[in-house]
Amino acid sequence: MSVGSLSSWRRFAVSSVLAAALVGGIAAHAEPGERKNLAPGVYVWQGDRDKREPANSMWVVFKDYVLVVDANFPWGAREILPQIRATTNKPIRFVLNTHYHGDHAYGNAIFVDAGAMIVNSEATDKEARTRGADGWAKWDDPAHSLKDTREEFGSLTFSDHLVFEDGTQRVEFVRLGPAHSQGDTVAYLPKQHIVATGDLCVTWAHGNNTGDAGGSYKGWLAALDKMTSWGVTTVVPGHGAVAGPEVLQAQRAYLDGMWSKVQAAKQTGETPDQVIRELDLQKYGFIASDTTANATSVRTMFRRIDAGGN
Repeated sequence: MSVGSLSSWRRFAVSSVLAAALVGGIAAHAEPGERKNLAPGVYVWQGDRDKREPANSMWVVFKDYVLVVDANFPWGAREILPQIRATTNKPIRFVLNTHYHGDHAYGNAIFVDAGAMIVNSEATDKEARTRGADGWAKWDDPAHSLKDTREEFGSLTFSDHLVFEDGTQRVEFVRLGPAHSQGDTVAYLPKQHIVATGDLCVTWAHGNNTGDAGGSYKGWLAALDKMTSWGVTTVVPGHGAVAGPEVLQAQRAYLDGMWSKVQAAKQTGETPDQVIRELDLQKYGFIASDTTANATSVRTMFRRIDAGGN
């Protein structure tokens, strides 16, 4: 965050109880690239945006194997693997992609080569083989090359619900999309009251990618309501620090506030630029503190309406 934005950040921090709880608590002390033990046999590695390894990765140690949630980019996966091996010598057998975006799925091959099977919802697998593959083909970042790896897709897919249970751990994969994308899946641990949300919820300063062609804002809000109804106590977001259930409410308020404003603006003939100037997002706290990201989201919401989406 730049020096010039510090005063704005202070306003964000005091303007919302939810934001104050988030920033004053877990998020203020978390370090990118750090491993945390959330519960017996449950760990999370926090992504590092500055190193272009932005997505969080959670893993659960079962009696005979390890289950991982999100693979990051290949260079991120190479950092995550030794973190997992530092916690257990059991083999990594399953890796869930919460959705198809490259920062959550392009590292799949690193885990496959380590013995894992990629698990996707059927909708995510379809997106990975179309939009995801297209993104891979168009990748152009010499500093972070994909040339020394390959794409890997789901070898185990499911429609809406898949459970892993061995008497020690229970993890439920629940598809809640279309929301952020068509196939969004979360990993729910009912015993520990933990949910790994993928990009349905974030706790960093940059808001969300709201422009995926397979997404639905109406479905996204419903997904956040669904997770809230589970009574979770720990939320592992797609990006940013682990936090409490209040971040689901903060995410919902931010998304709903923006979407409601854009819908009203379209009806009255306002332009995206007018909404960007008028929309006060400070009350939504830290996740709304990147003005460039907010402006991008407003524009994508306008385009979604023009395309007939919701």
